[in-house]
Amino acid sequence: MTSDTSHRPVSPLRARMIEDMTVRGFSEQTRSHYVRHVRAFTAFIGRSPDTATAEDLRLFQLHQTQIGMQPPSINSAVSALRFFFTVTLDRPDLARRLTVVPQPRRIPAVLSVEEVTLLLRSASAPKYKAAFATAYGAGLRVSEVVALKVGDVDSERMLLRVERGKGRKDRHAMLSPQLLELLRVWWREGRRRSQLLPGGWLFPGRNPVEPLSARQLCRAVRAAAQAAGIKKRVSPHTLRHSFATHLLEQDVDIRVIQTLLEAETYCPPTPDRGADSLSVSSPVRRDRAHCQAICLPWC
Repeated sequence: MTSDTSHRPVSPLRARMIEDMTVRGFSEQTRSHYVRHVRAFTAFIGRSPDTATAEDLRLFQLHQTQIGMQPPSINSAVSALRFFFTVTLDRPDLARRLTVVPQPRRIPAVLSVEEVTLLLRSASAPKYKAAFATAYGAGLRVSEVVALKVGDVDSERMLLRVERGKGRKDRHAMLSPQLLELLRVWWREGRRRSQLLPGGWLFPGRNPVEPLSARQLCRAVRAAAQAAGIKKRVSPHTLRHSFATHLLEQDVDIRVIQTLLEAETYCPPTPDRGADSLSVSSPVRRDRAHCQAICLPWC
């Protein structure tokens, strides 16, 4: 578990829940979040959670709403408590009493090409400029960017290897020549400053042995956006949305974009199409862009 639970005495019930999550391959972050939510519920009812009633769950969700907790946080607690009651306690009758709160669907902020250029120019260091360009040019999630290692850059095949992305799946992301050049500039600078270790993290933290944290990258993006005078609310995920939007503006097939993003949106198979090779250019190099063949296995 993470540091917030490592120094606490672990009860047999919590230990069993952690074992149940470990067996199912839950990430450390997910285990920590689930334990935190069950601990909050326990504090609310003031007794062991294995004695909880349906009324306790109803009042807990009412309490969450009254204190202004947002739907994503409420639904995260629902997932944790459903797992706890269904798997650890084998009481699915209680899990069914939990209510998922509808979340309003908002259109994400998207940067223009000019704003992306300003953001890259306003990066406070070559490392952050390369990290921003990677999030945008390859459409990666923030967790995927900070988890990259030097060896994940395949300059021969022009691919980035993403290990254990969302759903703990490995995949390859596109690598344009311009992004490769930015990464090489950072590699030379990082080696000169002894920040990049052989076989180490592509974007190390203050201690080169540790990777840059997602929180640090988020702060760097916000600082660069402010320095660039961008008024929109910008995060690393904004760069991922911008990647998809700019490809769509270039008339790239939506199915190709879904594949590049590893999006879970259902894509129906197209008749009489096998594995198509479609040329897709990375938006980080829009003019005379080098194109890659992306193979789409149609299900």
